[in-house]
Amino acid sequence: MPDLTHGDVEAAAGRVLGRVRPVAVSPLDPSASGEPSGIWLALEYMQHTGSFKARGAVNFLRAHQEGGTLPEAGVTIASGGNAGLAMAWAARAMGVRATVFLPATAPGVKVARLKGYEASVRLIEGEYADAAEACAQYAALTGALPGHAYDDPFVAAGAGTLLEELRTRIPGLDTVIVAVGGGGLFAGVATAAHHHGIRTVAVEPENSRALNAALLAGAPVDVTVDSIANDALGARRASGTAVEVALRTGSRSLLVPDSAIAAARQTLWDQRRIVTELSGATALAALPLAEGGGGYEPGPGEQVAVVLCGANTDPSDLIAGAGSGTV
Repeated sequence: MPDLTHGDVEAAAGRVLGRVRPVAVSPLDPSASGEPSGIWLALEYMQHTGSFKARGAVNFLRAHQEGGTLPEAGVTIASGGNAGLAMAWAARAMGVRATVFLPATAPGVKVARLKGYEASVRLIEGEYADAAEACAQYAALTGALPGHAYDDPFVAAGAGTLLEELRTRIPGLDTVIVAVGGGGLFAGVATAAHHHGIRTVAVEPENSRALNAALLAGAPVDVTVDSIANDALGARRASGTAVEVALRTGSRSLLVPDSAIAAARQTLWDQRRIVTELSGATALAALPLAEGGGGYEPGPGEQVAVVLCGANTDPSDLIAGAGSGTV
């Protein structure tokens, strides 16, 4: 696969323009001294289908439509939920059939929404990797176009359009912090960020660390997946593109414990009434803003965007006032 370039992100920006929601940003509360914190929440969970994945899905389908490579059999994809939702939504808008393979453990809220987008849903026992294998077999049998939740240049480039928007909304942006599962969001954002001289911090759960392990090994490797954020950050192996981009751009890799992820999600609810899924709060767990969080300490005056990437969750376990964060 050729290296992902900023030109790919620029082409994606043209394809998604007017078809996705421009990202909104919100500054964190001032410090005790009244000075701005320099930390901004990127509210990408407000995107169509409830996650950043809509960007990559639109770019993927429109690029194949432009290239004449979109078959009558439609598109198929394996997903923990969010990529499937995005592909089903984009396919319905284009009149394309979509078949989505999910682990049987996928949250019911995601399964219900998929059916609402008129997708054919196939639940597979096991992890995301098992759903991906079943999806590949289906594509070979039917001729459906196989999509990928993260390891595809059109999907990654589409995700990178988020960074282009953040630059226009946060003057002097220095750093963007993103959660990593398989690495599609990271690869696109880091590619665009590096072009503009912006650093990227990649955040993963301690027990679901596909990118971090790959960087230590120098190549993608299989890892054990055992995190509360598995439904969206449960890739067993990071994409080769994500690893290449991380090495080329010098992006920083951070690991956070599940306890910090849960605390960050609760903090968003307690202090902002923002409801995200656990993966959607993982980037925030890299900052020392909630109990157990930390790992990245912004410098004086540093402008930081923290991407809240998804909100397809059951909010019943969020109890007002239960958290102890300080956002």
